[in-house]
Amino acid sequence: MPEVSDPGKVLVSSHDHVVVITLNRPDARNAVDHDVCLLVGNAVAAADSDPDVRVIVLTGAGDQAFSAGADLKAIMRGERILPVGREHWSIAGFANHFTSKPTIAAVNGAALGGGTELALSCDLVVAVETATIGLPEVKRGLVAGAGGAFRLTRQLPHRVALELLLTGEPMSATDALRWGLINRVVPAGGALGAAMGLAAQIAANAPLAVQASKRIAYGAEDGTRHDEDSLWALTEREFAVLALSEDAKEGPRAFAEKRSPIWLAR
Repeated sequence: MPEVSDPGKVLVSSHDHVVVITLNRPDARNAVDHDVCLLVGNAVAAADSDPDVRVIVLTGAGDQAFSAGADLKAIMRGERILPVGREHWSIAGFANHFTSKPTIAAVNGAALGGGTELALSCDLVVAVETATIGLPEVKRGLVAGAGGAFRLTRQLPHRVALELLLTGEPMSATDALRWGLINRVVPAGGALGAAMGLAAQIAANAPLAVQASKRIAYGAEDGTRHDEDSLWALTEREFAVLALSEDAKEGPRAFAEKRSPIWLAR
């Protein structure tokens, strides 16, 4: 079984049928490493099997970032991000970890790369007005490998999504609200409170009916969204090929060295 070196990287608490999972690496902008993947994934699995839990809220510690996505520094050190045997859960043990319990992202700051993919994975999103959402992977010689490339085009008008995907530029919370990518924009410091208020509304309803409604909405059976099967497979194939390219190595290296990348298209 995979092991965790620092259980404090993720905090889990319960409040009136609502489980709050907090990415607790504010000094690293709540970037996702091996421990975070395993801890969040285990917390979601526990909540999914607990009949007392009716809603799951995902947020980040501090007021700067929801999550910066995969920990590029850990990757540069050769560390594994996805735990062995838990790869199917994808980033943070969450992006491809379907649960019938409604999930809400309380976006307390910047959500970039994998951070945006976590928000896209949630059923509902509440964000502070200073939050930004985006997939900058193309600026690093990479692709959004945790569902972002296909979920963005499903959750935004096609051309709006493609502009974000192909330029790698972020979108403001105000614009994300206007295009329907998020549900509510709140003042700084108010994301978790607003998410908890929304969770309370959901938790007041009949839990089995809520969970059945979610499964129908996603066409989910046996704990899987089968409408995404082929897209996950395509993402994995494209990512595997791209990861071997020189550009995929140059992007993170240039980022770590704080310089512009030199692309070779090979």
